[in-house]
Amino acid sequence: MTIMGTPRLRKEDPKLLTGEGKFIDDIHAHGELWMGMVRSPHAHAKIQSIDTTEAAAAPGVHSVYTGAELQEMGLWVAPLPCAWPVTEDMVNPPHYPVAADEVRHVGDLVAVVLCDSRYGAVDAAELVEVDYEPLPVVASIDAAVTDAVMANTDISSNKAYSWALEPDPEAVDAAFAAADHTVVGEFVQQRLIPAAMEPRGVLAIPAPFGGDITFYTSTQVPHIMKVMLAATTGIAENKIRVIAPAVGGGFGAKLNVNPDEILAVTLANKIGLPVRWTETRSEAAFSTHQGRGQNQKIEIAADANGKILGIRVHLDADMGAYMMLLTPGVPLLGSFLYTGVYDVPAFGFTCDGYFTNMTPTDAYRGAGRPEASYAIERAMDLLALEVGVGPDEIRRRNFLAGGEAFENLETASTLVFDSGNYGPNLEKALKLADYASLKAEQQRRREAGESKQLGIGMCTYVEICGLAPSRALAGLNYGAGGWEHAMIRFLPTGTVEVVSGSTPHGQGHETSWSMIVADKLGVDPDDVHVLHSDTAHSPLGLDTYGSRSLAVGGTAIAMACDKVVDKARLIAAHQLEANPDDLEFDGGMFRVKGTPTAEIPIQGIAYEAFTAHNLPDGMEPNLQEQVTFDPENFVFPFGTHIAVVEVDEDTGGVTLVGYTAVDDCGPQVNPMIVQGQMHGGIVQGVAQALWEEASYDEAGNCKNPSFLDYLVPSPMEVPNMVLDSTVTPSTSNPLGVKGAGEAGTIGSAAAVINAVCDALSPYGVTDISMPATPQKVWRILRDAKGGEA
Repeated sequence: MTIMGTPRLRKEDPKLLTGEGKFIDDIHAHGELWMGMVRSPHAHAKIQSIDTTEAAAAPGVHSVYTGAELQEMGLWVAPLPCAWPVTEDMVNPPHYPVAADEVRHVGDLVAVVLCDSRYGAVDAAELVEVDYEPLPVVASIDAAVTDAVMANTDISSNKAYSWALEPDPEAVDAAFAAADHTVVGEFVQQRLIPAAMEPRGVLAIPAPFGGDITFYTSTQVPHIMKVMLAATTGIAENKIRVIAPAVGGGFGAKLNVNPDEILAVTLANKIGLPVRWTETRSEAAFSTHQGRGQNQKIEIAADANGKILGIRVHLDADMGAYMMLLTPGVPLLGSFLYTGVYDVPAFGFTCDGYFTNMTPTDAYRGAGRPEASYAIERAMDLLALEVGVGPDEIRRRNFLAGGEAFENLETASTLVFDSGNYGPNLEKALKLADYASLKAEQQRRREAGESKQLGIGMCTYVEICGLAPSRALAGLNYGAGGWEHAMIRFLPTGTVEVVSGSTPHGQGHETSWSMIVADKLGVDPDDVHVLHSDTAHSPLGLDTYGSRSLAVGGTAIAMACDKVVDKARLIAAHQLEANPDDLEFDGGMFRVKGTPTAEIPIQGIAYEAFTAHNLPDGMEPNLQEQVTFDPENFVFPFGTHIAVVEVDEDTGGVTLVGYTAVDDCGPQVNPMIVQGQMHGGIVQGVAQALWEEASYDEAGNCKNPSFLDYLVPSPMEVPNMVLDSTVTPSTSNPLGVKGAGEAGTIGSAAAVINAVCDALSPYGVTDISMPATPQKVWRILRDAKGGEA
């Protein structure tokens, strides 16, 4: 069968399109109480006093709790978890769900109201009176680095940690000493608001007796959530059931363990009533973590021909006010990739993490890898200018393995790339984009003096994903493993149940998993039912993030299918009175080689395994198998993205007029889903390049928390994209697959900014910070033209 690799409509969609999907706000419980959050208007302040009298007397209010009262009640046994203490001496002051004495960012919780209606809870929260003593504020990375003001009165320095990846510092120094060319790029990764289509929400339902609690939450990580809830609240893990219903997007913003989640579970457990909350869109700027937030410095040393001799990188990374689940490790996820797809003999990387008085940062689509790709790809364009060659040529001269196909190649950053074939991928993208014609049109416009100039930018990226090898993660001091679990269960009537530890939030797991099972077992994809996102149905799993679902979870499913076939083969041989080695399996049918009439379908074997009337001696009944897969290496997708922009010199407006992407994620299970992932990822990267930024004032206020001011693109701002692929199988898993969920974001921001800089290059412009807003572009052009308006 050839179901894998063919486009197929998603089986999840009819339910969602007809309104039958159940999101968190569609689920209700009798007697539920809504949480109303009392949040600090100050970025940094001491709490002098809190008066809840008026709020407690408001209509429908059940109770009001301050942070100090909650801590006295002992509702939690530990602070909110940080699963990635990147160094042994990392500074991590305790972060409790509700502040008791000091607030450290605008939106920090200081009290919570429980009320019988959603809007009543909001109204009552506004009646809580809090007296604050404002403290000095750290509202930028630059301010944090100086240590002139502390972001937290419990620390003596804003620096939380220093981390280094320096395999051979002397070799790096020697490379720069011997260089004919050196370039330095200093770039800012601005903060981003993840802005998933569905805001986060929670609903905790306690059992009438026995202490069990069922927790519905809009999360990417129900299995990790269950463990962390138990560790934080002291509730026995076997008493907690976590369910992720339909989830309207995550992008990393829903892989955390947040104060509202701890509050809902602990308060419901205490009062014996369901407790719920759903954030508003503006509230999400404070209650959900933000992405990016880095100052980058990258230096490249090269010989006279532009061949790279060494790369040196330093980051100052913005942790925000608190360490969330993965906060300190996110900048380090890209640390190994600042060498890009290039043959770099010597490499060094350092990172300092700093506390600020802004919303905490954590994973956002790509999580460290878009930042790395941006830095090296912008720097490669600077190197091309320095050497005097085109951006395509400087890349050809530096590709790993000379741009030819390779497997299991160790890089200067100590990673072993599973496979790559970068040269053909670049050439395919250049041909699809008609690069030569674009350059000719660009030259024509320049010579004609037109006001709308064309810019062409490219990015040849590689990313690390399939986050899994448990031993590798242990080496990074990451607090969890990276395996994934799957079970395949044939039901007596011939249909198949798949139990997956991977948790979808829009990726199409049910469709893709059904296609893998259909190909492996020879059944109809519509006869495959996938169970997921509920720790009672799927007790083992490590969830979905880091483009790991297919490479780890999908591989586990395929391997479990193979085990099912192996057991079925023994049963079929017994039933057909044949040697198992004499059986062939094709299209769901076991046949004796050379005897076409001697055959039995796998569904028939499943029924025989269920009745257990005639099984081989010693064989257990039923046809089901399970696998826990822990790969030995990550996977490394790669690709080439080419962006074409028009820059209006009169207004500074930048319009994306063309986009070509050739990505390589290995064999594709469902090309339609892959293209959808690429479209979405590309747009998010373009958005960072041109529109999106969480902007803060000196007092630590986010100036654009709502969609009135935070510019999320619509289809109107995006041209039709030309997408294609090359196929280079991974050596890290038997399917040969790689990840695709974040690749678009990793390749697009650098391609777009490279294009904007290319359009402005006749005026000597070599860099522009993100986002490249019309006002910023206009001012750069004005200054470049000598102050002309």
